Amino acid sequence: MTVIRADLVLSQSAFSHIIEVPFEKVDIAKWLFSLPDAEYQRCAAPDHIAAGATYTDDGRRMSINVEMIGTGLVVQHYVGEITEAAHCRMVSTSDVFTPNGRTKVQVIWDLSAKKIDENRTEYTNAVISHPTEEFLTFIKEHGITWERACADRQASSGDHNRRETPLFAESIARAALAHTHA
Repeated sequence: MTVIRADLVLSQSAFSHIIEVPFEKVDIAKWLFSLPDAEYQRCAAPDHIAAGATYTDDGRRMSINVEMIGTGLVVQHYVGEITEAAHCRMVSTSDVFTPNGRTKVQVIWDLSAKKIDENRTEYTNAVISHPTEEFLTFIKEHGITWERACADRQASSGDHNRRETPLFAESIARAALAHTHA
């Protein structure tokens, strides 16, 4: 069983982007669970490799994302804890393939929309990661300090989130407008 160390933060970042779409037309959950693989890839090329939507065994919505974060290939199994039009909270125990081998971290991806005015919406993409006990053992075995692991993950994950947030926001806007005109 994977033990998550929620008391420790490996990295965290949040970025926002304003889109020219009325708040009432935004549906993050619909966008996320119908996001075409090629569109996901465009939202952070070349880091984003693949995405798809499925369900857990007990019927909860799930988004599978494969991406490079720094030097790690990350396979994320995001399970929707909240899957609403204006807010999705996705939680993954993610497999991370590094040059030193494979380990696991928990990643919480929080996607939200806030009304700015009648025609504009602010999208926020927040990501926080927590180590697993397995990860803590992994870094110790490879002579990596906790501080170094945090600094490396913060730099790579923060940069990735900064680049993908406006692209996700504009993709959500296009989906909202396409739905409006359909």
